Amino acid sequence: MPDARLSSFRHLPLRKGAVLAATIGVIAVGFTSGVAVADDSVPAPVAPVAAAAPIDGLALPALPALPGLPGLPPQGFLPAPPPVYEDNLDGWIRQSLDVMRVRGIPGSYEGIHRNIMRESGGNPRAINLSDSNAAKGTPSKGLLQVIDPTFNAYHVDGTAFDIWDPVANITAACNYAAHRYGSMDNVNGAY
Repeated sequence: MPDARLSSFRHLPLRKGAVLAATIGVIAVGFTSGVAVADDSVPAPVAPVAAAAPIDGLALPALPALPGLPGLPPQGFLPAPPPVYEDNLDGWIRQSLDVMRVRGIPGSYEGIHRNIMRESGGNPRAINLSDSNAAKGTPSKGLLQVIDPTFNAYHVDGTAFDIWDPVANITAACNYAAHRYGSMDNVNGAY
């Protein structure tokens, strides 16, 4: 049985039917727009394409990860600023300890400081011209009174290749002490 509600629309002339359809469409668009504005519901989460279920038995390939820009950290990652060291005994020891930590050289602030104070009194330009090393032509130099051959053999990459450089002097001496005594912390006298 035909629907009686639609019978009046079947007999409209084409022009009147088009006007009626356009009017109904405008009302429908206005109605759905009003509903969308008033809708406070939370939208359902959308699954990523790669995680979607297969369509008609066809599996979708996984999407490759997007590469980051060269030379830039991943988004949301801010690297820590490099440490700032004071140009004094405390700063030199702390910088040496950071280099030693990266290189796996043992030692503590207290052990290094104790030996520096005994060897040079904290003077990075200290030189011993009267000991047995000096008598052989290789005086002890710097904060931890290192001789040139020892410095050359135990220099640590990442520091200046300069026996007078406080950080290089400390780090090379600690590297030597680690090989000979286990750590600068174990040195309690001339070494």
